[in-house]
Amino acid sequence: MFQPGEIGPEVAGWQPPPVPHAAPMQGRWAELAPLSADQAPALWRAIQGRPELWTYMGGGPFGSEAEFADWIATVAPGADPQFWAIRPRGGDWLGMASYLRITPRDGVIEVGNILFSPAMQGTPVATEAMALMMARAFDLGYRRYEWKCNALNLPSRRAAQRLGFSFEGVFRQHMVIKGRNRDTAWFSITDAEWPALKAAHDRWLAPENFQDGRQVVALSDLTRGLLAARDPAL
Repeated sequence: MFQPGEIGPEVAGWQPPPVPHAAPMQGRWAELAPLSADQAPALWRAIQGRPELWTYMGGGPFGSEAEFADWIATVAPGADPQFWAIRPRGGDWLGMASYLRITPRDGVIEVGNILFSPAMQGTPVATEAMALMMARAFDLGYRRYEWKCNALNLPSRRAAQRLGFSFEGVFRQHMVIKGRNRDTAWFSITDAEWPALKAAHDRWLAPENFQDGRQVVALSDLTRGLLAARDPAL
């Protein structure tokens, strides 16, 4: 039982982490680089004709490559969100994501603005990209890594739980996006949970976990027992 006046435990020796640096990230399957205008043509080829990819995004869809390139030129230089382009190692750029709501004072950082082309969805590239972004944040000393999405976006909620994010609830009437109400589902990973989750990610991404292009063990089977809370909507 909590006692009157009780407060949380001291975070001994706490030093706020730095803002994530812009050095590229590279894994076995995926590589990430800061988003830039010269990536726009490849990204446009990967997503054109798929306006549904923008349904839950704050921007888009875009009617032309020029409009899309103008949007990239606007968001790419920003410090928060900090956008990253994603591709298979040595391949074409197929997706993007960002760090946002970067709060070093509290050691909190969020991943969002996730846009994966059809060619990238459901691949080890997509999973490793998310794992690499997590790893950088926790390696820098962040204590909490967040995933938030429209509560109606069930694929995003499933993706969060598969990756090992624990469900924390739904904030009602949290935002107005494109003139519509957004209730927001919140998920997180803490630094104490990260080592076990990283081991799960590493095991899933290992070459021996794939035979004839198919996974042997599902990542959701590896992360399910590590969740502090499950999403009741799934």
